Amino acid sequence: MADLSAREVEKVEFAFSIYDADGSNNIDCMDLGNVLRALNLNPTNATIEKLGGTKKRGEKLMKLDEFLPIYSQCKKDKEQGCYEDFLECLKLYDKQENGTMLAAELSHTLLALGERLEDNQVEEVLKDCMDAEDEDGFIPYAPFLRRLCDRAAAEGDE
Repeated sequence: MADLSAREVEKVEFAFSIYDADGSNNIDCMDLGNVLRALNLNPTNATIEKLGGTKKRGEKLMKLDEFLPIYSQCKKDKEQGCYEDFLECLKLYDKQENGTMLAAELSHTLLALGERLEDNQVEEVLKDCMDAEDEDGFIPYAPFLRRLCDRAAAEGDE
């Protein structure tokens, strides 16, 4: 790939090999999003599906030479969010402009907006990443978001 450096290709090959379960130089397309996230990208589920990802294991396989252009395209995609983008979004809920928001609003946001999470997913995220609420039900959102992004990056590195 002309737009990927040799170092990037090496990194992609390594991440790809982790999900190559049988050493055949193929991944199951169900793992497409996992490989992209392991490479520090943050595609939406809709983007993954558009790029050829599947929802069931065994439906389709992808070779490394098919994955490289997908990685390159996804790397250029501006629809991905990063910590700073998400922080700006949560600031919309900071009515007192003091770095806090209602924990109930955070829960509602995760359940109802964007790529909605399931109830059990929200419970897990809040349990693992959210500080305790103050007496008025507010939480600091920046530490929550930092833990969430760090956790997502760590899971992507596995």
